Amino acid sequence: MPKDMEVKSSCCSGGQCTSSFQTSLQPQPVLAGTRSTQYHIQNMDCPTEERLIRNKLEGLPGIVRLDFNLMSRVLNVHHTLESQETILGALKAIGMQAEPLRIDTPGASASADTATISSTQKVLLGISGIAATAAEVFAWTTHTDTSPLVIALALISIVTGGLPTLKKGWIALRTFTLNINFLMSLAVAGAMVIGQWPEAAMVIFLFAVAELIESLSLNRARNAVHGLLKLAPDVATVQSSGGSWDTVPVQSVDVGDFMRVKPGERIALDGVVVSGESSVNQAPITGESMPVDKLPGSTVYAGTINERGILTVQVSTNSGNSTLAKIVRVIEETQSNQAPTQRFVDSFARYYTPAVVAAAILVAIVPTLVFGAPFTPWLYKALVMLVIACPCALVISTPVSIVSGLTAAARRGILIKGGQFLEAGYQLKAIAVDKTGTLTQGLPAVTEVKAVGSLMHDDVLLLAASLDAHSDHPLATAIVKAGPDASLHKTISKFEALPGRGVKGEIEGTTYYLGNHRLIEELAVCSPAIEEELQRLEEQAQTAMLLATKEGPLGIIAVADVLRPNAAQAIARLNALGITPVMLTGDNTLTAQRIGKDVGIAVVRAELLPEDKLEQISQLQAQYGKVGMLGDGVNDAPALAKAEVGFAMGAAGSDTAIETADVALMDDDLDKLPAFIQLSRATRRILVQNIAVALGIKAVFFTLALAGVATLWMAVFADVGASLLVVFNGLRLLRQAQKETLVTPILPS
Repeated sequence: MPKDMEVKSSCCSGGQCTSSFQTSLQPQPVLAGTRSTQYHIQNMDCPTEERLIRNKLEGLPGIVRLDFNLMSRVLNVHHTLESQETILGALKAIGMQAEPLRIDTPGASASADTATISSTQKVLLGISGIAATAAEVFAWTTHTDTSPLVIALALISIVTGGLPTLKKGWIALRTFTLNINFLMSLAVAGAMVIGQWPEAAMVIFLFAVAELIESLSLNRARNAVHGLLKLAPDVATVQSSGGSWDTVPVQSVDVGDFMRVKPGERIALDGVVVSGESSVNQAPITGESMPVDKLPGSTVYAGTINERGILTVQVSTNSGNSTLAKIVRVIEETQSNQAPTQRFVDSFARYYTPAVVAAAILVAIVPTLVFGAPFTPWLYKALVMLVIACPCALVISTPVSIVSGLTAAARRGILIKGGQFLEAGYQLKAIAVDKTGTLTQGLPAVTEVKAVGSLMHDDVLLLAASLDAHSDHPLATAIVKAGPDASLHKTISKFEALPGRGVKGEIEGTTYYLGNHRLIEELAVCSPAIEEELQRLEEQAQTAMLLATKEGPLGIIAVADVLRPNAAQAIARLNALGITPVMLTGDNTLTAQRIGKDVGIAVVRAELLPEDKLEQISQLQAQYGKVGMLGDGVNDAPALAKAEVGFAMGAAGSDTAIETADVALMDDDLDKLPAFIQLSRATRRILVQNIAVALGIKAVFFTLALAGVATLWMAVFADVGASLLVVFNGLRLLRQAQKETLVTPILPS
């Protein structure tokens, strides 16, 4: 079973969902009395720093477990210590700039991640570069690498540009950590020992520049996530107790306060419209391409844009619990929920680096000891191998790609709980789809009005709406909604509900009846023509309501749970992607088959209880392999948990949908289902490309090093160049146009 079905199923028993979402994403303390403290570490960029921190902290008394989120530069320490000073002191000892964070603050590290270079860094790097270049020029013109002037210039370059790297290398040596800083320091020291002073200077300068560029490029992925949180403004216009409208920070706004939003402004907090009418651009939250009309009673979300009218909104959540904040929190927390490829790469890297270092040592000593070859050339080849030994490019390629994919999905209104679910999408061969509320809108609507007596079409609807305005039955609500404005309704007297049949009432001295087939039969006004029409509507999975008097029928109103506008299109796209859609529904077989035919689903399984749907998922997995499930997040909870990937509809503002499923479609848009498959396949393809590039470049330079062609500065370019290539390749998921992602089929790798 791909996921813990028992946890997810039990949390939704009886229709009550508890927070399985939080349970699955936030590691729980493993011992009684264990507490969790989060730290933002500004200079923690890749597994190099992670391994250094682990080696320093894991052996300390009171440390239970460490959880790393490299993309957010967050370390979560589970410990039993009374004070943080021990942890902060240990981190400071290895050069880590740690700052405690509040766990309940989404995007807390956003302000600390800035893609800027200080003036001091620029000056030092400039001096280092000039000195290294000058050392190379003087060495080339004088044909010696060991003249006092060349050595002096090289030392200036190393001190101004390489001191941070050498310091980190010394820390790595003291903590027995095999990382790129130690390897680079060893390579530079070795180059100086064998008299390659200009090359030692150029290597340390190029490495410092490349490290800076790599850090800036990684910030692009981080800022893509934090940019989501910045969609919501920092202030809101709120009504004070005295009745005036004041601009205040969003953190000071309480649930229940009244907020005013002018045209063109972003909505600061989730809430419900109490007055005003407008259209709101919800694309930042739900991915909807068209603005949505908002009336009193409509829900609005933080980060969306009010386009025309002034809205007064009653705040329903505080700033830390808005829909936007939940989206950011999901993405930030799921970065530590590793995808299968990322787990494989991390495991591979643990063996790869020591193996390469061992190979470099053998290259340095075996030719001299066994074959009597000169020591210096083979030592130089070994140093080149050491420089390209670190697997940074390989390891960083997966989290950058996964985070880019998660963020790109969130921008399109697809909320994914973790990298493993994003990656699992490319493996799906079939997707089971619930009917009511998923393929259909879940609410009855009038689909057809036919006058069969002396009245006109509009008169039939007016009389029916007037009668049903006194009923709260869902079918009555649909008829009233389809009818004219309430101010035009006829006055009803002697109204009476007829249980199981319909209603009746007197209008202008005439008694009208509105009800089902049984009511018409009781009135003895049915006819073969009416029977034929009712049979036709039943075959189309529509419910017929008849308006009549005792003299005869006046009209037929058909009501049905209508399809979502893009249901057929979404199913067609799934079929085009090679995914088999299967309908699972508790509705009757005739209705299910009709809906299946309308949307293009050939495999329809009807009259199922929730436990039957669970069994159907097992059967589909046996038949197709990997299977997804799309449902409403409550009744379908067991099936959602059983499937490899569970999709929920209606996640915008719905905790239940987010908690139950693995992927939430934020605006009930079925087109987001094939879009998720395409994005998953694109992410998988980029992951494969990145791994191939990282390993391929290293393999090429290992060969060049052994052949004596590669130099130390070329090795630096190879190592950091590979890192930059995989980072920018992963960021392509963010730059990919929405139209391309949603429309262009992406073939599986």
